[in-house]
Amino acid sequence: MKKEELAAHLGACLQTLPPEELPTGLRMIHGKVRDVMDLGQELLITTTDRISAFDRVLTTVPCKGEVLNTLSLFWFGSCADIVPHHVLEEVSPRTVRVAKCEVLPFEVVVRGYLTGSAWRDYQAGKDISGIRLAPGMRFNQKFPVPLITPSTKEGAGAHDRPVSRGEILASGKVGAAVWEKVEQASQALFRRGSEMAARRGLILVDTKYEFGLRGRTLMLVDEIHTPDSSRYWYSDTWEKLFNSGEPQRELDKEYLRQWLLARGWKGDGPAPEIPDDVRTEVAWRYITAWQTITGKNFSPRGQDAVGEARLLAQAIGRKAGAGA
Repeated sequence: MKKEELAAHLGACLQTLPPEELPTGLRMIHGKVRDVMDLGQELLITTTDRISAFDRVLTTVPCKGEVLNTLSLFWFGSCADIVPHHVLEEVSPRTVRVAKCEVLPFEVVVRGYLTGSAWRDYQAGKDISGIRLAPGMRFNQKFPVPLITPSTKEGAGAHDRPVSRGEILASGKVGAAVWEKVEQASQALFRRGSEMAARRGLILVDTKYEFGLRGRTLMLVDEIHTPDSSRYWYSDTWEKLFNSGEPQRELDKEYLRQWLLARGWKGDGPAPEIPDDVRTEVAWRYITAWQTITGKNFSPRGQDAVGEARLLAQAIGRKAGAGA
């Protein structure tokens, strides 16, 4: 796909699924980016074109939902030998049918470099999820060993809060044995993602993982190694830019965060209106990430909101028929 083709998709973004096209009484949960339909022991998860930053939903980005969903499927398949995932079926380019899990109340961010919110906390003299870093570290410096920095999962309108391993275990919400598996899986996933990204000329800088339990089995849920959940840099210019103290070449939604920060907005108060050229630039970075990571050309196949809802209604009907 070419960047100039994106303008035609600006008015066709999927903001949310129209309830009138879905079965009556269907329980639906609206997350920041995903619409989730509860089918009992399974879920249908539709990745919309909504985009959030600083825990606030701001606007829509063309093709974003399809990019995130299909890229997650690529990564789930590439990492299935490390930890099981919850995906049962690809229903459409935007939607997957998944096994319902008891999602852990903490998410894991694995950080390979001192950047983003970790750098801002370090500059302010704060620990990073309970980890005290050595003095004298530089912006975008690589850690000798990637850090595991958990955070809470807050509800809509609230900011997630960094927590330490000790706080998680003291809370009693996750047992020590389960959390040890989470940490081991997170490090292994980050290694795999870093190795695969390196072969495509990218650095996987940091990324977020979410886990759940299906009975006693730990499962990877939500998304993996997407531009929403991960930070990517180009590897060929990292050393030169680091040595000169310049910003890295990014391939993720950090562009949008920096655009917002430049206007003095960090998530509180009214958000600035995001113009179409910024929405298009964000979309192009998502698509470029997809094409670079997969080595394929991205060609949109997603339905509009009504078409997607009708596909889901058919899938729900088939599920109900199979269970009858």
